[in-house]
Parts: sequence; C-alpha cells; structure tokens
Amino acid sequence: MSENSDEATAPGADWDALAASFDDEPDHGLRDADVRRAWAARLASWLPPRPGDVLDLGCGTGSLSLLAAEQGHRVTGVDLSPAMVELARTKLAGRDAVFLNGDAAAPPVGEQRFDAVLVRHVLWTLPGPGRVLRHWRQLLRPRGRLVLVEGVWGSVTPVGIPADRLTALLAPLAGQARVERLSGDASLWGREVTDERYAVVATYG
Repeated sequence: MSENSDEATAPGADWDALAASFDDEPDHGLRDADVRRAWAARLASWLPPRPGDVLDLGCGTGSLSLLAAEQGHRVTGVDLSPAMVELARTKLAGRDAVFLNGDAAAPPVGEQRFDAVLVRHVLWTLPGPGRVLRHWRQLLRPRGRLVLVEGVWGSVTPVGIPADRLTALLAPLAGQARVERLSGDASLWGREVTDERYAVVATYG
C-alpha cells in the first residue's frame, strides 16, 4: 500500500476490477517471505492463542485468512466483491475456511459467533463506524476479541481513521483495548512508511 494506493479511493473503488492486481501490493499478497513472516508474527500475537473461529471481514483475496488458517484457526471470510471471494477460495482450497459474498458492516453469518473478528483497512470506509463496531462486538463469543488494523493515509488529502478516534468509538463497548503502532515496522509494508498505521486489539469478558 502506498499513499496513492487503492485505500485512498476505497469507498468508490471497483474491487472486482482491482481483484486481479490486488495482491501486487506487498502487504496484500504477502508474496515476499519477510513481509509474510512479519504479518504472521503480528497475527499470532493478536488472535487467540488457541485455535478458534475467526471472522475476516473485508477479507479481499484471503491473505490474512490464510495466515490465520495456517495458525490453526477456522476462518470465515466475507467480502463485498465476488471476484475477491473467488480468489480467496482458491487461495485457501483444502483449508478449514469458508468465504461468503457480503457486506462487512452486516456480514451474512446468521447466528454464528466467533472468537475473533479480524478487519484490516475496512472500518474507515463504512458509514456509521460506531454502529458497525457495536454489531461486530455482538458477533463475538464470551472472551472474544476485535482485531482492527487501520490507519490514515495520504499527506495532501488524508483518508482513514486515527487511532484515538477508533479507541474512542470502542470505549462504550466496555472492552480492554490496546493500540499497537505499525508505521515503524517496514517489514509489514515492504518499505519504509511515514503515515499512521496501527492495530487495535479489543478484548471482552
């Protein structure tokens, strides 16, 4: 991802058209071994230590879903783009994973509940983020956790959601939230970055 990448135009982007090239970004496709290892290590520290059910919202082509599955979790991925969903299904063929076409703000999972809800670079694109977070919280089992990877990108017309705003939105949900700054870890992005990138892990119960 770069300051002029698709994150900057995400709300109006044609994700089906972008699906074929989506994995070209180092932090999307995780094709570089060092980038992949960096994300795998972070994900292992964010997700529950024991294998559980993980809901990956806005899963894209399934790169983080694959890492979670490799760590023993059962994954349900949701993405609005049918093309992304098909690529994710191919990427995780043979794994304990299911991919659904749907809205990350209201994922089509029925009464199913999860040990973790994982969301990367999605919340800032959704209207009513406070309402969305409340709904995601309801999808968690007792002692579940929200894992939210977000940021603010661009220097001329910045887009995204600052960490302090996200933690403020989480405060009414009565969990314990910690912020992990990611901008300084070039291995996650395949290059040095100067914008705000972070993860918030909120645990409940």
